[in-house]
Amino acid sequence: MNVAFEEPPLQKLEIDKSLDGGYSPSVGKAFRKRMQLIRDAPNERDFFAMRSLNFERLKGNRSDQYSMRLNDQWRLILSFRGTAPNKTVVVIGIEDYH
Repeated sequence: MNVAFEEPPLQKLEIDKSLDGGYSPSVGKAFRKRMQLIRDAPNERDFFAMRSLNFERLKGNRSDQYSMRLNDQWRLILSFRGTAPNKTVVVIGIEDYH
């Protein structure tokens, strides 16, 4: 899938393994792993199929966004732009759900 970043530091976090972005090393590693998974996926249905990701649509005023588990505490927040085959995943941020 195509990927865009809402915040440039997240793109740097994906590319440069020496950066931590203010997160623990395990969160940075999980983020890079999820980004590889996102880039390799043909569409978002694959995320729903992988139960361990806890991929879900958010509710309320964030109903156009989705979350994906990085670890027990942190979630990757995403949205989608466009239609297949040119759909783009927009990485919005990493959030603490506790």
